[in-house]
Amino acid sequence: MKQFFKFMFASMAGFVLAGIVLMIIMFTVISGALMTFSPEKKTAVENNSILEINLNYAITENTSDNPFENFSFSSFSTEKYLGLNDIIKNIEKAERDENIKGIFLNLSGTEAGLATLAEIRDALKEFKKSGKFIYAYGEYMGQGAYYLASVADKVIIHPEGLLEFRGLHATLTFFKGTLEKLEIEPQVIRHGKFKSAVEPFVNEKMSNENREQISTFVNSVWNKMVEDIAEGRKLSTTELQASADQFLSRNPKAAVESKLIDEVAFYDEVIAQMQKLSGEEENSKPKLISLNKYDNASVKSDKAFSNRKIAVIYAVGEIVSGKGESDQIGSDKIAGEIRKARRDTSIRAIVLRVNSPGGSAIASDVILREMALAKKEKPVVVSMGDLAASGGYYIACNADTIVAQANTLTGSIAVFGILFNTEKMFKNKLGITFDDVKTNKFADLGTITRKLSSEEKEMIQQEVERIYETFITHVSDGRGISKEMVDSIGQGRIWSGTDAKRRGLVDVLGNLESAVEIAAGMAKLDAYRVISMPEQKEFFEKLMEDMKADAGTYFAKKELGEDYRYYKSIRTMLDNSGIQARIPFDVSFSR
Repeated sequence: MKQFFKFMFASMAGFVLAGIVLMIIMFTVISGALMTFSPEKKTAVENNSILEINLNYAITENTSDNPFENFSFSSFSTEKYLGLNDIIKNIEKAERDENIKGIFLNLSGTEAGLATLAEIRDALKEFKKSGKFIYAYGEYMGQGAYYLASVADKVIIHPEGLLEFRGLHATLTFFKGTLEKLEIEPQVIRHGKFKSAVEPFVNEKMSNENREQISTFVNSVWNKMVEDIAEGRKLSTTELQASADQFLSRNPKAAVESKLIDEVAFYDEVIAQMQKLSGEEENSKPKLISLNKYDNASVKSDKAFSNRKIAVIYAVGEIVSGKGESDQIGSDKIAGEIRKARRDTSIRAIVLRVNSPGGSAIASDVILREMALAKKEKPVVVSMGDLAASGGYYIACNADTIVAQANTLTGSIAVFGILFNTEKMFKNKLGITFDDVKTNKFADLGTITRKLSSEEKEMIQQEVERIYETFITHVSDGRGISKEMVDSIGQGRIWSGTDAKRRGLVDVLGNLESAVEIAAGMAKLDAYRVISMPEQKEFFEKLMEDMKADAGTYFAKKELGEDYRYYKSIRTMLDNSGIQARIPFDVSFSR
């Protein structure tokens, strides 16, 4: 008995100690998050300052208020990384700021999508019109970083550094072999010869149709990159293609000789050059101000205050029914925001910012309905980010005007359904079998523990065809082109923004600012202010949500590293329910 109480009290003490440690950890996390996300005092910008922009993180559409997104459990600290909206805002602010003499692009790596980089590049081109300088520097500069850097007055690489400029390639991952080893059978029902969302589960390599569409897309994106770089570097596209074919940029000296960059230099030498340009003594302390700090600087706006508003509604992530998580487009959430903007008389126009691979077909239709209702009352414009494909195009197709970047991935007009039959895996690998009782013939339709009958497959195929017909009808009505034409450019095929414009799926090539200006013109607004929706939640409400939703994701990313995308790809497909209107693949581009 004495031994029993000894172990019992030891267990209780351990439980209490663990609870105390957990409370200390939680207090530290919340304290760190509060310090990061609480309102900071305004930053005073010294004269002759240089704005330093470092983009070596995954850039979101708008600045995240998620305290766990960039939290480090090793240092118990977190940093707030600016989203695309605030990066653009601060570049525009620096253009007006008399104390900012130039921008320093510190580009030893970028993780942003190409359309996101194009938005930032557009803002930098506008900044240059002020006459202020832009310097770009990197020890290692990837192709996305170089695309951004090519707008600079001077591009400099470390003497032992590397510049990647050798063309794009796309890599798709296939899981057919894995499923066969596990004895899991994917049961696919689809419409569209290019609808290859299911290919990773049924093929070992790309189909001819998939290879064709990806090749067309990658070449379109690459050609646009080369054209922009040629303009920025004052080179011909022929010279640039020759440099890429020979991979001349691998050697800094050869990169200078081929005019891909201007010179090689060490970091301190670059800083000294910028100091001189900014009007400071060469040996004085550098007046670099980070983007994060500059976000808190006040600069007088050149726009008059107005009660008339244009709402930019951010629809970012996979499209799902219901409320959805913070990184998803929940149909209830986004439809509700569109409805709110429609009913608000101070909001004169709506811009839906779409960055989505698609998702649930019915959730997409719920959002499209609200878009149609809003369009009857005020101008509705869509701005496309990196992705606006399948369901992402579905929710956009009825807008008054669709704006996309040249390298936006869009289209993919088709639908599919997939069910996994795990009967053999359970039986042969785990020794588990199933038996059931049902009241009606199709009561167990959709179970993963048996194969679909031919009759059930036919039923689902009919639903796929019905939803595809609805999809192309919406596109036909919204774009003012025949259903036959939509079908011919649909079938699940993806397009770059450039190619989508040629085929009538997109109206204008431009950025989010272009979309806002178009919306203002349609609403006949000379003065207006832009508001972002959905509004950010209260800090503690958001914190509690993120603790629940993001802890698992954090540890999965930490453990899997770059391989996390494979895990995410499988989980996304397994979690999908119902008929999907989703991008045809998860693809990794070399950048």
